[in-house]
Amino acid sequence: MPREIPTRPPAQAAPAMEFSELIKTATVENVQLSRPGQPAVKGTLCITSHHLLLSSRPGADLELWLLIRNVDAVEKRVQNLGWHQPPRTNSCAQDTTRLSGSSGTITLRCKDLQVLQLEIPGMEECLNIASSIEALSSVDSVMMMYPFFYRPQSLKLEEGWHLFPLEQHFQQISSQTSQWRLSTVNWDFSTCPTYPPTVIVPAAVGDAAVRKAARFRQGGRFPVLSYFHPKTGTVMLRSSQPLTGPNRRRCREDEALLGTALGEGGRGFILDTRSAQAAKQARMGGGGTEPKASYPRWRRLHRALERGRPLQESFARLVETCSDPSLSMDRWLGRLESSRWLSHVKAALSTACLAAQCLDREQGSVLVHGAEGTDTTLLVTALAQLILDPSCRTLEGFQGLLEREWIQAGHPFHLRCARSAHSHARLKQEGPLFLLFLDCVWQLSRQFPFSLQFGERLLLTLFDNAYASAYGTFLCNNEKERSLCKVKESTHSLWGWLSQPEQQQKLLNPLYSHNALVIWPSVEPQSIQLWQGLFLRWIRPSQHLDEAWAEIQRLVEENKAPVKEGTGNRLSQSLSEPCAGAGSR
Repeated sequence: MPREIPTRPPAQAAPAMEFSELIKTATVENVQLSRPGQPAVKGTLCITSHHLLLSSRPGADLELWLLIRNVDAVEKRVQNLGWHQPPRTNSCAQDTTRLSGSSGTITLRCKDLQVLQLEIPGMEECLNIASSIEALSSVDSVMMMYPFFYRPQSLKLEEGWHLFPLEQHFQQISSQTSQWRLSTVNWDFSTCPTYPPTVIVPAAVGDAAVRKAARFRQGGRFPVLSYFHPKTGTVMLRSSQPLTGPNRRRCREDEALLGTALGEGGRGFILDTRSAQAAKQARMGGGGTEPKASYPRWRRLHRALERGRPLQESFARLVETCSDPSLSMDRWLGRLESSRWLSHVKAALSTACLAAQCLDREQGSVLVHGAEGTDTTLLVTALAQLILDPSCRTLEGFQGLLEREWIQAGHPFHLRCARSAHSHARLKQEGPLFLLFLDCVWQLSRQFPFSLQFGERLLLTLFDNAYASAYGTFLCNNEKERSLCKVKESTHSLWGWLSQPEQQQKLLNPLYSHNALVIWPSVEPQSIQLWQGLFLRWIRPSQHLDEAWAEIQRLVEENKAPVKEGTGNRLSQSLSEPCAGAGSR
């Protein structure tokens, strides 16, 4: 995970008593660290409240600086196990029988898919270290996590937290239409606990009507504006499912809100990310869909996208396949297909293309929702904007998109990213939806290598920080929880760190050329590829790839020349960017 790596732990507040109680052994000498593709290193292993440190010699740069929150699973194996019992000095002495032996091995499987092996002399030390790591990595209290203790010298606490205000995004929309307004109806999170304090709603709809519409939507997630498409004047909204129930309950305010969003004579598409059968079953449980009779100008489309346990298990099967060096090519390809991960990528891109097509080609507005509206809904709305809007493909614009459509929109990062692919505990709340989104963005960057201003390194950084981070950006499940935990007052922002010039330079795509057109990705099976930079990142050496990328950057810098606006971009596309299924940009 990208980070500042000092030679000693950064200054922290005094760790709480809970941490010291969880650390059974703090330091062990002569520990050997093994990692795939790298030489083994022997040194001193230390456990702090938040980190696992290994230094090969005093005063040297650390060979290992691992955030314990990054540990997904701990596996231990003992060798030459025996029992040792010192002679008793009197009959009342306590039983001091203890384990002894030559060594033990701990395998740490990390959330960023890294696998580390530690050979530790002494059985008791080995078991104590394993127990300490397991306990520390399982601390679930948000305010006990490392971002509340991290204080880098190069950043101030307030930096980065207000780089992407919704007001700035709304200004761009209001310069093109007066049909929408900023509402503070949720200023105290009472209308919807998972929405931010400020949202964009139709200008003609008052806050009282919005509150009534919220009571008709699961979790209070009433329809809000996600994207305004300037080319057609159509809009993309997102919400949760309506609470129609088996009696087909209605809400006049919700119907009016959606009717107003369409404008006079407009029509729209309700893109439901559940199957028709799943939506029907949800109606029997109190949820459901928008009935045609009550929403006559809306046409419902079902595009089933997996989330939760099926997606988590697909992720785990893929990582297990990529980590097995004994597989033949045929068996490896078979297990890759059976994991169904690439099928999920294809389905997500296809659904996002459908939403974009409704806006751009059908000139109809779109409402996207599944059940809760916090997972597949955000996946589709964010990807559709990336396809349609060139401003979202810049480094700054993409970060703003993540802030609006994932973080402020209430994707429950704390629940979904609690465990990664290696965990033996399968919680029903887990699901790598954000990883699926990043994989889809990588597919776009591969198919359109000149159209995204940022490169793979940014996507890897986002993946790492979503699961374990020194920054508070992905903490908690929504803005209400972040407010209660005082995340913005007490932790640093990832955006603040990435906005530093030396960091930005590492993230930029040297081949980028502004593309004002819509980028329609191909979703043919041969066009969807395994993201090797992530799933094989720790398995195969990346030195030559890094050197090649550095050489590309050098050549681009040396050969920069003014190009007539639009010409170079079209030429780049015609040479390197595959055509979309419809063949149009």
